[in-house]
Amino acid sequence: MKSEQILNTDPHVGLSDAQVADSRQQYGDNVLTPPKKTSLWKLYLDKYRDPIIQILLVAALVSLVLAFVEHDFVETLGIFIAIFIATTVGFYFECDAARKFRVLTAINEDQPVKVRRDGKVMEVPRRDVVVGDIILVETGDEVPADAVLVEAVNLQIDESSLTGEPLTSKSVTDAQNQQSADTASQLSSLNLQHSADAIIQHSSLGSQHSSEAYPKNVILRSTMVMNGRGTAIVTRVGDSTEIGKVATEATEATQTKTPLNLQLDKLAKLISKVGTGVSIAAFVIFLGHDILTNSLWHTTNYLSMLQVVLNYFMMAVTLIVMAVPEGLPMAVTLALALNMRRMLKFNNLVRKLHASETMGAVTVICTDKTGTLTQNRMTVHDIQLVEGDHLVKAEEAATATKARFSEAVAANTTAELDENNAPIGNPTEGALLMWLQQQGEDYQQQRESQPVDSQIPFSTEKKYMATTVVSGDKKRTYIKGAPEIIASLCDLAEPQQIHLREVLLGYQRQAMRTLAFAWRDGDFSEEGGYTFQGIAAISDPVREDVPSAVSTCRSAGIKIKVVTGDTSATAVEIARQIGIWPKEETTKAEELRWHITGSDFAALSDEEAYDRVEDIRVMSRARPTDKQRLVQLLQKHGEVVAVTGDGTNDAPALNHAHVGLSLGSGTSVAKQASDITLLDDSFHSIANAVMWGRSLYKNIQRFLFFQLVVNVSALLLVLGGSIIGTEMPLTVTQILWVNLIMDTFAAMALASLPPSREVMKDKPRKPSDFIISKSMGRGILGCGIVFFAIMFVFLIWCERHGAGSIIDVHELTLFFTTFVMLQFWNLFNAKCLGSTHSAFHNLRHDGGLLLVLLLVFIGQWLIVTFGGRMFRTQPLSAEEWLIITAATSVVLIAGELWRGIKRIKEAKA
Repeated sequence: MKSEQILNTDPHVGLSDAQVADSRQQYGDNVLTPPKKTSLWKLYLDKYRDPIIQILLVAALVSLVLAFVEHDFVETLGIFIAIFIATTVGFYFECDAARKFRVLTAINEDQPVKVRRDGKVMEVPRRDVVVGDIILVETGDEVPADAVLVEAVNLQIDESSLTGEPLTSKSVTDAQNQQSADTASQLSSLNLQHSADAIIQHSSLGSQHSSEAYPKNVILRSTMVMNGRGTAIVTRVGDSTEIGKVATEATEATQTKTPLNLQLDKLAKLISKVGTGVSIAAFVIFLGHDILTNSLWHTTNYLSMLQVVLNYFMMAVTLIVMAVPEGLPMAVTLALALNMRRMLKFNNLVRKLHASETMGAVTVICTDKTGTLTQNRMTVHDIQLVEGDHLVKAEEAATATKARFSEAVAANTTAELDENNAPIGNPTEGALLMWLQQQGEDYQQQRESQPVDSQIPFSTEKKYMATTVVSGDKKRTYIKGAPEIIASLCDLAEPQQIHLREVLLGYQRQAMRTLAFAWRDGDFSEEGGYTFQGIAAISDPVREDVPSAVSTCRSAGIKIKVVTGDTSATAVEIARQIGIWPKEETTKAEELRWHITGSDFAALSDEEAYDRVEDIRVMSRARPTDKQRLVQLLQKHGEVVAVTGDGTNDAPALNHAHVGLSLGSGTSVAKQASDITLLDDSFHSIANAVMWGRSLYKNIQRFLFFQLVVNVSALLLVLGGSIIGTEMPLTVTQILWVNLIMDTFAAMALASLPPSREVMKDKPRKPSDFIISKSMGRGILGCGIVFFAIMFVFLIWCERHGAGSIIDVHELTLFFTTFVMLQFWNLFNAKCLGSTHSAFHNLRHDGGLLLVLLLVFIGQWLIVTFGGRMFRTQPLSAEEWLIITAATSVVLIAGELWRGIKRIKEAKA
């Protein structure tokens, strides 16, 4: 089927069955390709991309080789269990979130669409609409495909799913018809979808200076008809539509790494370097010492020499395995999974585990306006009626004045309210009807009492709507529309005109839509003779919780940018209302620096745009590509970007951001592109997500501190034990208890710590900052060395106290229990990392921590009492337990003293 034949399709006849088949074969079905579903195996294997998991895998393989040599698989089994638990927990929680998410995103391609084929109007499923079809749309319909209008009567479209603009007038002008015809004739030899692109681009040239994001003669798939009717020829279907392209961009794989991934990459490299360095140094030192002091090396007993070398090699590998924090992947996964579950209770459905933590690193939030900052519901802000020579508030007007105005609103509107009092049809008229209802008026009853005689629908050319009704035995005409047009039809004195202009200017400064109302006895007349009734100011109000939430985010060092498809005046006013634009007058230079339109932004070179993005506070008339470009340029500046939105136009930006936050009431494409869905559509939930993310990062740092203190002290003890010539002071099974089981409990305890609002006083951390801060590093080394020194002295005492150089099992049990109890008390200090609060501050809310401490203590008692040969332990007396517990509590006491001194210093400062 040739493109020129489609372009010349007769709107009164439409396509034949043969043409429909040809078009479908050439251009495909009108179906958006759903995002490719990732297999469960791939989702699971993705968990093994974690850098710490990869180090553990290497350690597990080396440990497996040694296990076959030594016939001892306990350590190897422990590492594999740690890997399996960490990966499986993350996999389960992400699959669980995906199941919840699929309930929110169902796309229906079978809804009926009116088309004209073979001269007959019929209904076909949306998926069966083809390029070249003549579609008929009217109030309440969803546009099934991209199309160029051939007829439009009072057609108004809600393009908020693509531009954020709730109401856009569409029309077919002579100039546009000629332009489309010229474009069609020039490109008749090309594919129609290319022609459609040309029509849009061609038409856009004429609208660059207008306030519309898309041409007036083009209607787009998934937009809603709010008023009027139209006939159009389909130019693009399925993935080729504007929304299809956006959906494709929204599902592109991005290379954006989360800050936590970057941190764990650095940590994995550090652990690899330290572990490898220590093990190589130990191997060289001990082997060299043996060569210099052992006479074996002066013989020809090569088999014994090989055995010695192998023993030292196994010791070096053991050191590498010990250097790896086996509990870290599990700790991170548990913390993220627990956070995910908790955030769901606060209406944040987290689809990707790392997204909850990444929110804590966000430095910029780019937010859509309609539906995100505002309620996406037109509301009457104010009505002023004529009383005498002045305008007064509606509630102050006389009863007769208000009654006449109510009659005018009821009669001169075509919208309706459903059973839930939600508007159907034109949202502005719906707002007026809702206002009437709030006044206790029944608009249906008033309509029935004054039946319509004739009606002139609103049009962009006339800018008014007029309805003539029969009231009793005479006719009356009501008219509403643009204030300047309505005022010109009324006989207003100069003072009234001046007062009217002042009132209108006040509303316009607040970016409100204004309507004027008038009436006259008799039929409609364009000559005038109307009595001015008053004006209504209508707005899409800001959500009540938004200003405080924005203030919270800004005080936390996060920049907020409004990116919307709405007009410049409205966008700036909304920015002023939420607190990111000064309430006082701004200079022209400030306005130019802080505000830009989508078309102006697109016209900037990459270098110019890169220089501007940090200063931009408001971008109006933004298209999907503009939003995506803004996000990517901000990321080049090193910003961690979160994007909020509910429309398909937001999807590419949602996908390319570090964190995409869609609204529960948003489009399915937006939800598919996002990482977190705000089920309550509340911007306040974003501030909560930031608080949760920052608290989570603190909890991960706390666990790292605890884990690495254990590892450093255990590593030094093994080296120290080798130096003084004793057997390993901690067995493999004991190390497994300390490094894995106990640390799993610690991960649960620290991950369960409730979020603290104190973190919102801090500035966002830099993605380049290492997860182990300098103060943390000093604390880890300091505590690790102190614990080593204490235990090393204990070890020497045990050796000298025993028979010869042999340390008996009872003494090793005392040694093992003392080491565990040091870590037990240090868990309190880990809880307070990064704060000066006492470990007992808010302890009643730390039920998880107290439970874990109890489990650790009971677990240690069970191992010591019943561990026997497996754990190389003997039961201890109650007195010994009491002495060890009291002596090791010095760790907590020292921590409390240190934090107390810091609190005193802060108070003095």
